[in-house]
Amino acid sequence: MKLNYKRTFLIGFGFFGTSVLWTLYNAYVPIFLQAGNPNFEAPGELGFGFGAGLTGVIMTLDNVAAFFLLPLIGIWSDRVWTRWGRRMPFILVLAPISILAFILIPLTVGMIPPELSGQAGELSTQLSLFMVAVGVFLLAMAGFRTPVVALMPDLTPSPLRSQANGIINLMGGMGALVATLGSNTLYQMGRISPFIFGGGLMIVAILLLFIFIKERQTFEATSGSEEEGWDALRGIKRISPEARRSLGFLMLAIFCWFVGYNALETFLSSYGVSELGMSTGQAPLLTGAVALASLAFAVPAGYLSGRLGRRKTIMAGLIIFCTLLLAHYFIRNATLIWVVLIVGGIAWALININSLPMVVDTAASNADLGTYTGLYYLASQLAAVVGPITNGYIVEWGGGDYNLIFLVAPAFFLIAFLCMLGVTRGEAVEQ
Repeated sequence: MKLNYKRTFLIGFGFFGTSVLWTLYNAYVPIFLQAGNPNFEAPGELGFGFGAGLTGVIMTLDNVAAFFLLPLIGIWSDRVWTRWGRRMPFILVLAPISILAFILIPLTVGMIPPELSGQAGELSTQLSLFMVAVGVFLLAMAGFRTPVVALMPDLTPSPLRSQANGIINLMGGMGALVATLGSNTLYQMGRISPFIFGGGLMIVAILLLFIFIKERQTFEATSGSEEEGWDALRGIKRISPEARRSLGFLMLAIFCWFVGYNALETFLSSYGVSELGMSTGQAPLLTGAVALASLAFAVPAGYLSGRLGRRKTIMAGLIIFCTLLLAHYFIRNATLIWVVLIVGGIAWALININSLPMVVDTAASNADLGTYTGLYYLASQLAAVVGPITNGYIVEWGGGDYNLIFLVAPAFFLIAFLCMLGVTRGEAVEQ
């Protein structure tokens, strides 16, 4: 049994496009929200002057709606067929909406008069438009993320899913890397330039996906009339009690490591600006270090799990990343941070590459792959709500000390490691 590399790389273009947009969003939006705050040094940047705690809340408010949307979209896409397939309609409708909203974000920031930067009370119109753009972007991205990711297990046999997910994440890492390396130059050309660039790449990625990826026409029968909406989650009862227990531990572990990672990712650019004195355009390079390392190790991580097993590979990644972050908190060296992020990116590849395959290979039937993909994103999206809010208020409680993110993230990685001790299912299934 051999992996279809060409098809897998083409599926990966969907992840490439979304990674470009997410990288730029996570790098710039927290800065836009905090710029103008006396405790946040971002010379010459326009913003609303919020604290780290409120920034964390705003970064996650619309994710609460996405928390419910992701599993429902996964279930819906399992049970709806059109002439374009069951995943592609969601991608073709929602991707253009997300691109348009994405480009509107810097336009609303550009409407802030320089003399009012940081005075949110005087910027109600600009703030309202900003929040609408952010909300539409997050909801549209959440709506087509599950179908994009579900294409991989749809078209890949179980024993090859970790390797395929490695390639998918390689493409995602390339997207994050392209966004990071180009962000500084583009930002100097104008605040909107990185956003137009990201939107253009997303359009190209979706077109390639639509033209070259053809969905399977048949799956094991799962009648949409039998199970609709949240009732479809009753399909979990088709797996054994031991598998359900294992799935519960796995979902909790996924939630915890994404809380840690999101807490780190959301405020990493703020850490660079506030603690390291980096410019707004340079700060995304910190995230880029993680992305580059994850990119380089994405495919090896998939093959490594084939030898060690997915569970052991994930647990090794958690211990490595946790140890590195704790070391940086206590040593606090401006050079060490790059080593931490690069090696941490390799560790993150070990974790992230194997988590989705473990979830979908707990499914009782290939007809439920979208549902289980939705469950995976249910855990990760809830973490995207909890992580930034928790870390934002901890940073604010600590007097604006962004070094605290290097304590919060490893704490959740450690809890995730303990949860993985209870996981007994999710390894590759021979077919």
